[in-house]
Amino acid sequence: MAISKAGAQAANRAGPDRRRPSLRQSFESLQSPAYRAWFGSQVLSASGTMTQTVAISWYLLRLTGNSVDLGLMGTFTFLPVLLLSPYAGALVDRVDRRRLLIGTQAALGLIAAAAAAIIASGAARAWMLFLIAAATGAVSAPDATARQVYVVDLVGADRVASAIGLYEVILNVSRVVGPALGGALLATIGVAACCAVNAASYGVPLLVLLRYKPAAAATAARQLADRRRPAVSLRAGLGYAWHHGPIRVCLALAAASGFLFGLGYSLPALATRTFHVGGGGYGLLMCAFGVGALPGALLAGARHESPTGRQVGWLALATAAAIGATALAPTFWLALVGLAVVGCLSIWFIAAANTLVQLATTPGMRGRMMGLWTMALPGTQVVNGPLAGWVTQDVGPREGFSLSGMALAAVTLTGWRALTSAPAADDEQDPVL
Repeated sequence: MAISKAGAQAANRAGPDRRRPSLRQSFESLQSPAYRAWFGSQVLSASGTMTQTVAISWYLLRLTGNSVDLGLMGTFTFLPVLLLSPYAGALVDRVDRRRLLIGTQAALGLIAAAAAAIIASGAARAWMLFLIAAATGAVSAPDATARQVYVVDLVGADRVASAIGLYEVILNVSRVVGPALGGALLATIGVAACCAVNAASYGVPLLVLLRYKPAAAATAARQLADRRRPAVSLRAGLGYAWHHGPIRVCLALAAASGFLFGLGYSLPALATRTFHVGGGGYGLLMCAFGVGALPGALLAGARHESPTGRQVGWLALATAAAIGATALAPTFWLALVGLAVVGCLSIWFIAAANTLVQLATTPGMRGRMMGLWTMALPGTQVVNGPLAGWVTQDVGPREGFSLSGMALAAVTLTGWRALTSAPAADDEQDPVL
């Protein structure tokens, strides 16, 4: 009996140690050669996208001299994402995701190449740039949705947290590399070169997609996918999300976080009107957020199991508190520290929420849930951006920046019961039924 008790105690000690979250687990998905190649290709591609984004914004402002056009550019980019992402999710559940990505990545490369050609010819007009933005948004809806689900196909459910955490690393690296490269190219070669670099950057993901196919087991989920008409399939997805409390609240939290991740709506005014610093100070604030985001992404990936709704809720509330403290910071230097904390907590929170949605979803519904996620973030920035800009302009920069914290807190507290509830019995059923 003593031996049995000692063995049980040893097993209890070994179990938690083996499953204890660690930063080493954040990189676990890179053990897959396919995901390792995909990760590298996405760093290059996302950096290329940011390079073009910086250049096009600068070029449009120089072309028209009207800053309102920059807001219109965002509208033309994100409105198709908002409108099409739910349908894109239904499509992702019905077709081969790898083949879909080959098509979308090639299309995005061609759109970027067309932008480079138009600008290089000197014939570019504002309406042409708006058309390019709309085309990019329309293709990005199925592309962004398929990329999120394709990662699960590559690494499996056990490594999803690591893969999603590293995806946030990709985004934040691109926010540093892309603008730096864009600025250098703008100063030396020109805007067309930035678009050409973006077009070329899609070649690497295409090579990875052609080289690597998900394992047969990873594609089995598509056998469960709803084969009915897309509209019926979409309604099934909406019903599934609504009746699954944690997923419903996580989607609402993703939409609320759009106020924060669109830092360009309120942070420039906070820097200039509140702390009275110039472009260099604004750059430091952006940098502080990015520096804090990297450890947040690693912390999000440092676990094997799916985060719980309660954990996501506490992270959302912690993010809201950090946003409020930063908005009230009395000095610029305290705001820098606050933004680093906001960057860490917000990326940790949003990656955890994404992981929860992916792992809590029946495989045959995963595309539709990621379509709704893409609609929520970044799609709702079409609404969030103007609202944040209005509050910042008419009420104040501190209030405009704190809007995201208030939205996160409101959604979390209102949906706490649903967020922490167990899935309903019908959530476990085959979504085709």
